[in-house]
Amino acid sequence: MERVELELERRSKFLNSLIQKKKAKEHQDQKEEFNVRVRASDMPLALQNRAFSLSRELLNATPGKADNKRLALALKKDFDSAYGPAWHCIVGTSFGSYVTHSIGGFIYFQIDKVYVLLFKTAVEPLDHQ
Repeated sequence: MERVELELERRSKFLNSLIQKKKAKEHQDQKEEFNVRVRASDMPLALQNRAFSLSRELLNATPGKADNKRLALALKKDFDSAYGPAWHCIVGTSFGSYVTHSIGGFIYFQIDKVYVLLFKTAVEPLDHQ
């Protein structure tokens, strides 16, 4: 009985590794399709892909010079509505930052020649006394 359980566990690990490899390959293909380079991230792949596709869509809609303010607003509003409040977005070609973010809510990436910093902070209600 114990050998059967070990074999099932081994097979499960093998299948999970195949699934993870496939997801990583799909994510890499999508990054190449969108012309994205991730600089730093603490964000699940699904959220990253959402940020990439929305950014690409907006950049393609405004040929020529990118409208950084419009891109930042669109990303913030989209992530606020999809994943809850307190998302912040900075878009530009040259900026410095030092932020505190919620776990799983941070990405800094380059798309074309534009850099995007998107992060979430925790929201706590004020205690009015």
